Amino acid sequence: MTGILEHGAKLTPPGPSRAATFRLLHHLVADRLRLMSSAAEGYGDAVRMAIGPKTLYFFNHPELAKHVLADNAANYHKGIGLVQAKRALGDGLLTSEGDLWHKQRRTIAPTFQRKRVAEQATVVTEEAHALIGRLRAGIGHGPVGLTDELTTFTLGVLGRTLLDAQLSTFDSIGQSFEAVQDQAMFEMVTLSMVPLWAPLPKQRRFRKARRALEDVVRALVAERDGRPGGSAGEDVLSTLIVSTRAEADPEVGRVRLRDELVTLLLAGHETTASTLSWTTHLVGQHPEVAARLREESLRVLGDRDPEFEDLHKLSYTTQVVQEAMRLYPPVWILPRLSLAEDNVGGYHVPANVDVVVCPYTMHRHPEFWTNPTVFDPDRFHPTNAANRSRYAYIPFGAGPRFCVGNSLGMMEAVFVTAMLARELRLITKPGFEVVPEPMLSLRVRGGLPMTVHEAN
Repeated sequence: MTGILEHGAKLTPPGPSRAATFRLLHHLVADRLRLMSSAAEGYGDAVRMAIGPKTLYFFNHPELAKHVLADNAANYHKGIGLVQAKRALGDGLLTSEGDLWHKQRRTIAPTFQRKRVAEQATVVTEEAHALIGRLRAGIGHGPVGLTDELTTFTLGVLGRTLLDAQLSTFDSIGQSFEAVQDQAMFEMVTLSMVPLWAPLPKQRRFRKARRALEDVVRALVAERDGRPGGSAGEDVLSTLIVSTRAEADPEVGRVRLRDELVTLLLAGHETTASTLSWTTHLVGQHPEVAARLREESLRVLGDRDPEFEDLHKLSYTTQVVQEAMRLYPPVWILPRLSLAEDNVGGYHVPANVDVVVCPYTMHRHPEFWTNPTVFDPDRFHPTNAANRSRYAYIPFGAGPRFCVGNSLGMMEAVFVTAMLARELRLITKPGFEVVPEPMLSLRVRGGLPMTVHEAN
């Protein structure tokens, strides 16, 4: 372990010595969560790690995260991992910067205003009923692949609420994004040193997936153009078509429309499906939580569908989802690239280095969370959460890049969790090892096989 080094009046965070490079590279490839957890446990809230040709500055304290993500956000662009994802996502809202990002954010933000989200509650409950029906059909027939079913659910909601389209006609979307994430992580862990033209199976799958996603975009746009009135609608697809076709250069507009729609397809379903996977697994492991969930659902809803106004009444259900996102945040890492040198909590950060904040480790920081590895939804009861640092819990990011779709995502997660608790009991297949897989989102590795039973 190296101590804090002096660079004139500048302090460098402590971290592993250069001799640890191969061990760090191994963890970067094989166990990224262990890499970040070990760094936080071994070196504290500010860590400098030299990994091959890259140097990573890792900050794991709410105040340091606030500086990077909010106070001096203009100095930090999207970084490692998301840079590699640009090959598929282009300059969509998730990866774009500067004036283009501000323009995209202004274009899409009205879709997620409270009134618009409230209007989408019926779609969420309808898709939740379809999910419950598919799961109920599996009773007595062995485990069902819950992650796949939840992906179908979230794509159904996304298509109907934001695109006014039935995405179920495109059965390649989920598999395509699997390939996109695999390739982005491969490029990240190999530090982009493998030539993109190399005929590796992973890279061939990625290129095929990228073409498939572009086909989906073309089909969605063609279908919309073929309607009476064309793109004269209020959904995101109509808004994006109008916005991008106003570009002076038609080719620029076409590329921008593709980038924004592909990004929306990924971000609009992946994180919510991951959140629901972890929530359902954790509830299945804690019968006392399942019982309280069902009691609240029956008391608040009875046998009716939830409505937007029920969100604040489903308080324990919300706590359960929040606690699942604490332990397994859908966006597990927030990578940045420094544009100019900076001072973060007294530590010098050079220009053009990778800087990361890791919600996964900060959500388990023992200074801010009692028994941090224990699943305890009551920690989010208002009386317990009142004095906690705002930036100790950032499942949707923070600062200007705070997730624009968080309200819709939370409504989906809370409503589905309440409806599942009322109708069914899901238990993870005995013997299946549930392992988090840190990709662009924090997924369950290998899916989540669960047996389905009627609630009792």
